[in-house]
Amino acid sequence: MEQADFLQLIQDNKGILFKISNSYCRNRDDREDLMQEMIYQLWKSGETFDVNYKFSTWMYRIALNVAISFYRQQRRSGLHIAFGGDLHLMELEDRSDGRGGIEEKIDLLQQFIRDLAELDKALMILYLEEKTYREIAEILGITETNVATKLSRIKGRLKQQFIKSNEFL
Repeated sequence: MEQADFLQLIQDNKGILFKISNSYCRNRDDREDLMQEMIYQLWKSGETFDVNYKFSTWMYRIALNVAISFYRQQRRSGLHIAFGGDLHLMELEDRSDGRGGIEEKIDLLQQFIRDLAELDKALMILYLEEKTYREIAEILGITETNVATKLSRIKGRLKQQFIKSNEFL
């Protein structure tokens, strides 16, 4: 793959990298490091790309594997901080007028997704990207049945977390 072609493909699909890095890293510097590592690994793995598949599917597979490895490495090295500076546990403001309701729920969902295990996080990212179960299975290397089962369980857990969080608001 030529460098110019590669850079264009990265530019065209950079949203994938942003979503993955934002889901796996809370700290801005870590997100930037992860983005650079994902791009490096994509370039390094360029000859493994099969033109019979969509570039975005291949990109997801490489980027998610890099993100999971990065996350595990941070945890082992003790650099992983459970609550980064951009995560607020509680905001003390009155939202009874309905403003911020959707934004608050989206923020809460993002927080819940960040706290999922690596594979579960990857599943939710792909699910929210509206990938089919077949595409998710192909990207993650698991069966479609496993995708369906895991997503059902994850959605159930997230629903319970939303219910619990509403009890305290």
